[in-house]
Amino acid sequence: MTAKLRVKDVYKIFGGDPSLALERLERGESKEEIFAETGLTVGVQDADFEVEEGQIFVVMGLSGSGKSTLVRMLNGLIKPSSGAILIDDDDVASCSADRLRQVRRNKISMVFQHFALFPHRTIAENAAFGLKIKGVKPAERRERALAALEQVGLAAWADSRPSDLSGGMQQRVGLARGLATEPQILLMDEPFGALDPLIRKEMQEELLTLQKTLKKTIVFITHDLNEALILGDRIAIMKDGLFVQVGTAQEIVSEPADDYVAAFVADIDRGRVFTAETVADAPAALQLKTDSAEDAIKNMEDLNRNALYVLDGDEIAGVVTYQDLTAAGRENGGANEAVLNEVLITEYPSTDPDTHLADLYGSASAGLPIAVTDEENRLVGVVEPQAVFAQLSNEVTPNGESVEIPETAKTADTAEKPSRKGDAA
Repeated sequence: MTAKLRVKDVYKIFGGDPSLALERLERGESKEEIFAETGLTVGVQDADFEVEEGQIFVVMGLSGSGKSTLVRMLNGLIKPSSGAILIDDDDVASCSADRLRQVRRNKISMVFQHFALFPHRTIAENAAFGLKIKGVKPAERRERALAALEQVGLAAWADSRPSDLSGGMQQRVGLARGLATEPQILLMDEPFGALDPLIRKEMQEELLTLQKTLKKTIVFITHDLNEALILGDRIAIMKDGLFVQVGTAQEIVSEPADDYVAAFVADIDRGRVFTAETVADAPAALQLKTDSAEDAIKNMEDLNRNALYVLDGDEIAGVVTYQDLTAAGRENGGANEAVLNEVLITEYPSTDPDTHLADLYGSASAGLPIAVTDEENRLVGVVEPQAVFAQLSNEVTPNGESVEIPETAKTADTAEKPSRKGDAA
């Protein structure tokens, strides 16, 4: 994909001549040492990353980590001490003031934590404010503001005042104002930080829903790792102005770069980070009309699986288990002549690739592998119950108890377990 935003070797030093701090950083001195010796504050150091078009890039860090300084450099509110910030071919760090105004008007919009709504203006007028700054005519402003309010579910409130709205609704107005200008890049500086937890969760879900349609390039700032993991296609964790780790939610949780990141992710709900797709096996399957029970048993032994899905053409017919097939063979005097449809289980668990593992716990507990299907209900992967429990092994349930593998799943996974070729019987 194409990078919409490229940040190259960006530093920001506050308090005086930045070259003094930059020289000391090159020598390996810490932020604290530089401040003690020079009085200069290192806000951001060596930021280097790209954000692809249509991607949500989340920057997560505690207070003082440099994340807000970084996002303000992206739209030119703060000038970097060195480095380049490229939006397409425009370098925000070095372009003229006139060109920077054009970039802000046409390419970037920002949503802040505090809604900054004008109390004397209507909701539609607030949503249209960025368009007014751009010089858009009143009729068009109104039309585009209403369209943006429709996107966030507030069209019916267009002629109300901010005082008539709840905090969550006011933040939706702020989001609508950002969307109304149809920006290429949306910068969001802790936009949900002032909301209570329930409304915050609703806004996170709403942003993800909008993003499926709008596919905006978004840089989202937060101090909440859970929020970062929920929203981010890629996540950067900042400390002392530095990127400590950049990666997907799964990469950061499963492979923390250092003790600092490990401490953050220690209590993360892994079931809300990992999805069916991340633990699925290849969709090895049998064909109902051509494969025999003997073929099924051999494939299970080769793959070391206890069950396989059976297809009728491209459609899923059901699933067969090693236990049922071998039991049917014993009933036939060991001849193993049972055909697949005699032991076919037609009520089977299935899921979408994006389903979180926390939502698969119940299905996995039944012991059967879970079919991962695409939009056309074709088999694209299989999630074994043990894969779900392995990822959830560090989890606790809502009542505080440790997650354990249910007895039904244990039985299904261990009973009559097939051996690989060459394994002892």
